[in-house]
Amino acid sequence: MKVEAFQIAEEIDLKKFRAEYTTPPLIANSSELLYQHNENQFFYLLSYGVVAFAGVDNLAESALLKFIRTYAKDHVTEDYREDVAVNVKPDSGVIFDYNSITIPELSPNALRLIMLNISQSVALDYYEALSDEILKNTKKMTRQLEQTGRLRGSQKELMQFIGKTLSIKNSIVDDLYIFDAPDSAWENELLGRIDDAIKRTLDLRMRYRDIDYKLKIVHENLTVFTDILQNRESTRLEWIIIILIMIEVVHLFWK
Repeated sequence: MKVEAFQIAEEIDLKKFRAEYTTPPLIANSSELLYQHNENQFFYLLSYGVVAFAGVDNLAESALLKFIRTYAKDHVTEDYREDVAVNVKPDSGVIFDYNSITIPELSPNALRLIMLNISQSVALDYYEALSDEILKNTKKMTRQLEQTGRLRGSQKELMQFIGKTLSIKNSIVDDLYIFDAPDSAWENELLGRIDDAIKRTLDLRMRYRDIDYKLKIVHENLTVFTDILQNRESTRLEWIIIILIMIEVVHLFWK
């Protein structure tokens, strides 16, 4: 069975989708929905804009993606996707190769774990691209400060930039449960081994820490930039006050 995951948007309205989609979900909560499309065909929606498919053919996959996009907000135009082949061998252990996983039995909970981790991997690719872009812009501002001794742009623009950085960081913390395995993985030894094997193979924890480290560097730099802009604003206000006092003095002498 082939499992594929796509980052299609920054958010999917799961509540509205569940209310309007006629088939009841196999698993449902505020952050995820798992549906059985046909026999041995499943699709999985996550609130942070990722859709995953298992055993779904290309034609049905395209139709479902088109339909799900109508419930998405802030669509992602770039192509972020990942796939893995799931093999079932009753007498095997949990074996994760570069692009495939072999498990002894396939259940909705096992499939959900695989789809969840593949989806998190795709989301990490998306957030990594965003953090790289922000870090690149921060380095550009740092070089500008080094070369000219001043920052270009208004305080409003910098505050918007800080807001974007914090928004990405909050999204990672709120949406990607990299360190928290679902309850089913704690209650079932096989599910726990599947979850741990996928996380280690896809290097989810390390990639999460890498993004978090980049955002911390950006945040520290932006704190310095904010202080510089506040000092610049204070200096501007001081000059305005001095000019007003001079005008008042000149007016007094003129009278």
